[in-house]
Amino acid sequence: MKTTTIRVSVSAVLACSLAFAADAPVRVKISTILPRGSSTFQILQEMGAKWREVGVTPIFYPDGVMGGETETISRIRVDQIQGAVLSVGGLGDIDRAPAGLQLLPMMFKSLEEVEWVQERLRPILDKRLADRGFITLMWADAAWVQLFSRKGGLRPDDYRNKRLFALAGEKAQADLMKAAGFDPVSLEYTDITTGLQTGQIDIVPTAPFFALAGQFYQPAPYMLEMNYAPVVGALVMNRRAWDSIPEGSRDAVRKAAEEAGRRISARSKVEMRESIEAMQKRGLTVIKLTPAAEAEWRALFASLHPKIRGTMVPADIFDEVVRLVGEYRK
Repeated sequence: MKTTTIRVSVSAVLACSLAFAADAPVRVKISTILPRGSSTFQILQEMGAKWREVGVTPIFYPDGVMGGETETISRIRVDQIQGAVLSVGGLGDIDRAPAGLQLLPMMFKSLEEVEWVQERLRPILDKRLADRGFITLMWADAAWVQLFSRKGGLRPDDYRNKRLFALAGEKAQADLMKAAGFDPVSLEYTDITTGLQTGQIDIVPTAPFFALAGQFYQPAPYMLEMNYAPVVGALVMNRRAWDSIPEGSRDAVRKAAEEAGRRISARSKVEMRESIEAMQKRGLTVIKLTPAAEAEWRALFASLHPKIRGTMVPADIFDEVVRLVGEYRK
């Protein structure tokens, strides 16, 4: 009778433990370079509140505290963290396909064009990332990359032989900038401010929002308004974490993330204008492209597209982007 009682007690404890485990929230650590006080980070937190309603608890690490995006990817692979909001540069450490949305200088003429192409390219991108163990929950764009510099300039010749920021680990991108006549210096995003202050770099291609948040405009007080490329990013989660979320909660998690992506894209367009205005009040000089200068820049980057195809951007993705752009413009 004692043995039976013990067995019943053990079974009861195990049943209670399993029930507790089933009810316990899934914890997901998520890294991002977004500043803690930004409206875009607030949108992520509001997304997180909706996740918690279905038993998923995100723990956000903003301000790049987990290191650069290459380090972040390494942390996700070993499950130190489970997800991240990554730029195309970071996503490139997983698969090169997303580069087709950002690493084609002056390929796109409007953000509406970017979003149209992105929507149609997304099934391919999501599959390629999933094949490498990363589930994509949302995509968003953060407006245009502009050129911030210490000296200023209008035409390509004004920037040649100047030290240009290139993302660490992006050798193909550095090689491309060399071919364009620039002097690329490879750094992490988190090292940009120090690089500008010390003269290690002279030029930073970045979105106005990040220039304001990182105060890049202080050591680099000139912005060439050229719409160099769109800033595109995605929220990804490793497959282990995704599989740990109960199936009944996954649709709600994905829906909240998709909504956050749309809100971030919409808010980023407003923040681009607001950021430029705020920096101008603090001394930023905005240099407007003339038609002649724009033609020079477009000719320069068009000449580099054959070098990009098959190196920085997979050939099939490059061709599909070109096809979709042509279809949109018709």
